[in-house]
Amino acid sequence: MKAAVLRDVGAPLSIEEIQIDNPRSHEVLVRTAACGVCHSDLHFIEGLYRCPKPVVLGHESAGIVEKVGSEVRYVKPGDHVITCLSVFCGHCEFCTTGQPFNCENPETARGADQPPRLSQVDSDMHQFYDLSAFAEQMLIHEHALVKIRDDIPLDCAALIGCAVTTGFGAVIHTAGVEVGSTIAVIGCGGVGLSAINGAAIAGAGRIIAVDIAGSKLNLAKHFGATDLVNAAETDPVAVVKELTGGGVAYSFEALGRKETSEQAFRMLRTGGVATIIGMVPQGQMLEIEAAELLYDRKLQGSNMGSNSFRVDMPRFVEFYLDGKLKLDEMISRRIQLEQINEAFDEMKSGEIARSVITFEH
Repeated sequence: MKAAVLRDVGAPLSIEEIQIDNPRSHEVLVRTAACGVCHSDLHFIEGLYRCPKPVVLGHESAGIVEKVGSEVRYVKPGDHVITCLSVFCGHCEFCTTGQPFNCENPETARGADQPPRLSQVDSDMHQFYDLSAFAEQMLIHEHALVKIRDDIPLDCAALIGCAVTTGFGAVIHTAGVEVGSTIAVIGCGGVGLSAINGAAIAGAGRIIAVDIAGSKLNLAKHFGATDLVNAAETDPVAVVKELTGGGVAYSFEALGRKETSEQAFRMLRTGGVATIIGMVPQGQMLEIEAAELLYDRKLQGSNMGSNSFRVDMPRFVEFYLDGKLKLDEMISRRIQLEQINEAFDEMKSGEIARSVITFEH
């Protein structure tokens, strides 16, 4: 099968033929229909986060089941599914206390004594977060997918696999935004737009979108933002405090940058909560004024929207089909796998929300 392979930090992905094994007892072979091009993948390409190489990246995907292992009962060939990197074992302390998104899942990958899921004749090939979705097929554990109804377009469904679950989930699960709350979202890419959309569905009263790209701010308005702040033209912290009379109850950082993460904390009112959704590069430290903590302000992280994806994702599908969740509008371009490097170059420009790779079979 064809796959996009990362061999060296900073190098373009190469389209190569690789081999994929047959599913073992609890594994599922999925024919990839669509995969979103996510900023998290770019972090690994640029070396801001580390992973073994060569590796097939990609994690925001949807597809159709082709084969299942002997013990799989949840799905069957022909089922439509969304994948999720929050693969869970189902019986560890995290899974059994309502935090499956924090499962360390050593059992869901193949052991060193087993043949790899992905391979090449002349080299090793690593799997990315037990998924590797920049490929025509995926071989994954049955706990890395959720079955969905088959009347949602799979290019839209793919966005639920990361951007929606991460952004929407951070609003409703991690932060627990209440009806009528004031919120600010910094960064209006796929994850930020999903946070805005989720806050609107959850009944937030005032939703302030912050970005430096006018095109993204215009899109944010369509997703539910009530106020727009162009951070390229003004101090976003000062503007947010002025708009709200002292700060927001909840802020969300969806870019993964030190400066904007600190801004998210500084724009809080007394008792406010800042949630960092974006992947701030490894090794960087955030600086906040300690005295601000005396006013009950909180800074917290979010792991994939604190999801229970087997429950959340089918609900997000229903929101889309009811016209509440904006997925078509989030897709800036539909591309082929061979255009993947071009998509990452466009991402760096900061002007697009999401490119989605669609696969022809």
